[in-house]
Amino acid sequence: MCIIAGSMGKIQFEKFELKNGLTVIVHEDRSTPLACLNIMYDVGSRDEDPNRTGFAHLFEHLMFGGSVNIPSYDSPLQVAGGSNNAFTSTDITNYYITLPAQNLETAFWLESDRMLDLAFTPKSLEVQRNVVVEEFRQRYLNQPYGDAWLLMRPLAYIAHPYQWATIGKEEKHIEEATMDEVKAFYQKFYRPKNAVMVVAGNVQLDEVKRLAEKWFEPIDKGPKPVRNLPQEPKQTEARRNTVERPVPLDAIYISFHMVGKNDADYQTWDLLSDVLAGGHSSRLQQRLVQEKRIFTSANAFLMGESDPSLFTVAGHLSQDKTIEEAEAAIWEELELLRTELVTEAELGKVMNQVEANHEFAEMNLLNRAIGLAYHELIGDADDINHEMQKYRAVTVQDIQRIAKESLVKTNSSTLIYKRKNG
Repeated sequence: MCIIAGSMGKIQFEKFELKNGLTVIVHEDRSTPLACLNIMYDVGSRDEDPNRTGFAHLFEHLMFGGSVNIPSYDSPLQVAGGSNNAFTSTDITNYYITLPAQNLETAFWLESDRMLDLAFTPKSLEVQRNVVVEEFRQRYLNQPYGDAWLLMRPLAYIAHPYQWATIGKEEKHIEEATMDEVKAFYQKFYRPKNAVMVVAGNVQLDEVKRLAEKWFEPIDKGPKPVRNLPQEPKQTEARRNTVERPVPLDAIYISFHMVGKNDADYQTWDLLSDVLAGGHSSRLQQRLVQEKRIFTSANAFLMGESDPSLFTVAGHLSQDKTIEEAEAAIWEELELLRTELVTEAELGKVMNQVEANHEFAEMNLLNRAIGLAYHELIGDADDINHEMQKYRAVTVQDIQRIAKESLVKTNSSTLIYKRKNG
């Protein structure tokens, strides 16, 4: 077993690998009475069969249905004074437990049994399938603008599996999921070699090593699955979709292809989004909401995905404004980014906010654990200690460069919501 110490960055950690390939990261923090065990699996909706989407998210639910040796996951955790939750994205599926540090072994026991052998029963599958289908309906189909990403993703992507949302393409993919398909998904992706475990808080390295070897090292489910995803071709013409929905206001979404999380320009894109929409003094808020009153709200944001992703500008229109006026106003702002340098003062302001948000996020133990797991999964856990350096290196010229390269109509996908009358 090899131990690798983290660099002298802000978040100190140690890293080792079990014989079965499970990467374990230990972040000791004596200032808290708590411990956090976070397991991040290298599987998201991008890894699904296009004809069986929504499986990664379905599994997030199935993992709480009990394992072979522990039929009730929540009961022993409650006795230990702990709490748990999970989330799924296009790239990863993450599970975490927070509990008093003296009860850490309970977390190892629970999580190792779920990785070892999940209890697949027809009842559990039926219950969780119904839960996910209901979530699909309530959050995506029956909410105003809820289907925005069900519409935008297949508009912006023609090859890459980011073309469907984490919830899946349609309800029937989950409704028709068979027990054999569910088991095959679990056996393929829920393996020690396909996961990173972070143990953080009032813990000791030697004790974590002992517990990891005791509870996780006996699990050996084979090699890490090979990911071979279709690459998205360069977009060469503008795309557009207009829908009518029972929404309170007309709305517009314009998405552009951008880089993935590990690209050198990722931080530049993030700062560009803040220049446009990072708070009350941002360009969209000041000019398009407060001064011109074209929008009641406007935003710009990144999806933040591992593979080349999307940057989106979106807004809800004021009732007396037209789609044509709104779209022209957005493009006018984007053209300014292309033709004029952002001021140093403007970049400095958004940079200060990024630093403040970064400091605040790192005060939270769970945020640190999740951050270490994600950085390890996409490259190296120690990259978490160098993120702010990458932001500070961004120049106003960098922002103009990516705006010139990418904020162009041939790289745009536009989704229009029109209010349905009656």
